[in-house]
Amino acid sequence: MNGPGRAHALHPGSATVRAAGSHALLVELESGEHAEAFHAEVLRRRDAGELPGVREIVPGARTVLLDGLDDPAALAGELPSWEVPRLEAGSGPLVEVPVRYDGADLAEVAALWGVAEEEVGRVHSGVEHHVAFCGFAPGFAYLTGLRAQYHMPRRSTPRTAVPAGSVALAGPYTGVYPRSSPGGWQLIGTTRSTLWDPDREPAALLSPGTRVRFVMEDG
Repeated sequence: MNGPGRAHALHPGSATVRAAGSHALLVELESGEHAEAFHAEVLRRRDAGELPGVREIVPGARTVLLDGLDDPAALAGELPSWEVPRLEAGSGPLVEVPVRYDGADLAEVAALWGVAEEEVGRVHSGVEHHVAFCGFAPGFAYLTGLRAQYHMPRRSTPRTAVPAGSVALAGPYTGVYPRSSPGGWQLIGTTRSTLWDPDREPAALLSPGTRVRFVMEDG
């Protein structure tokens, strides 16, 4: 994205708009950062009443799905002229997630980062994370925020069962497993927070656009 306060035009080539059924559009963006900014702009326009009929807005890694459109063809024609402001830090609700940095892959992550094991938690909790999109399982959020030097490869051999509450890294993302499931992410810690509760409103603790602070707890 451009510098602070600048806007990014959806010029031809920066976004591909595809029909998704008779009342939806799938917008493919050139980067995850661009997709997050575009998602925020869609929400702003919807809240301002500029997108009548939109029933659902679903962000992905580099896509945003707009469903329930009255005239998807007309919107598809307008999108190239949109100016999408840079996503500013500090926007969106803030959720704090307590973490014990005691994960099974802590030593491997520390080695790949070139830091001591106790530094992994300080690095990870020292930045504000942002929910880019959700998927994989109910309540599972993909969080961005770590600098590129801290991006992590997935495990070469996935685990058959990752405990619920595990805080993990893969690629540019942090994720917290809402329930026990197979997984190939690098485990760095555990949280006592409940990520998904169907009896809670909303059921998901983390939703797209939420800011997240991981708070270190004693092991």
